[in-house]
Amino acid sequence: MQMAMPEPQIFVERTLALIKPDVVDMEEEIEDHILRSGFLIVQKRKLQLSPEQCSNFYADQYGKMFFPNLTAYMSSGPLVAMVLARHRAVSYWKELLGPSNSVRAKRTHPHSLRAIYGTDDLRNALHGSLSISTAEREIRFMFPEVILEPIPAGQRARDYLNLYVKPTLLAGLTALCKEKPADPMTWLADWLIEHNPNKPRLQLRITEEEHQ
Repeated sequence: MQMAMPEPQIFVERTLALIKPDVVDMEEEIEDHILRSGFLIVQKRKLQLSPEQCSNFYADQYGKMFFPNLTAYMSSGPLVAMVLARHRAVSYWKELLGPSNSVRAKRTHPHSLRAIYGTDDLRNALHGSLSISTAEREIRFMFPEVILEPIPAGQRARDYLNLYVKPTLLAGLTALCKEKPADPMTWLADWLIEHNPNKPRLQLRITEEEHQ
């Protein structure tokens, strides 16, 4: 019996990552871990939050015993906020982080980032969004100018590919076969840029004075 292969689908997620104040000096090393784990850093900024801003960011934790210590810790110095993107970004980032308690992480997930850089349950070095909806809210909080457009998936993604991507790519590959350039990858990249159907075009307006 021949097994049917699942059709390829487009799944790209974004999640928020925070390098917390006590490990900001390890920024480059942590970013190296992130990039080697298959993430793309879409946006990044360094900022320092006030206690009030931290309270708003962690509003869902309000009323818990550790809340005052959490806001004091997160506002104690600059932090680095990053928007990370990849397939299943939210779950993969949580997996890379490890348990929220760094002491437990060192015991059960010794290769996780919180085990490597964290100190305890509060000072756990890094933050990650818990879900896709949480990620959207947190990204808007840290990057208020960002535009989060819905990313097509499933049938919508296949329809988009069939309608907009495949015709142009097929024409480019056909031209590539006819041309047979020495560097086919560069040639095809240049061809796609030149023949991009969504490339903005300037509309020339001829005034009456210019026409005369």
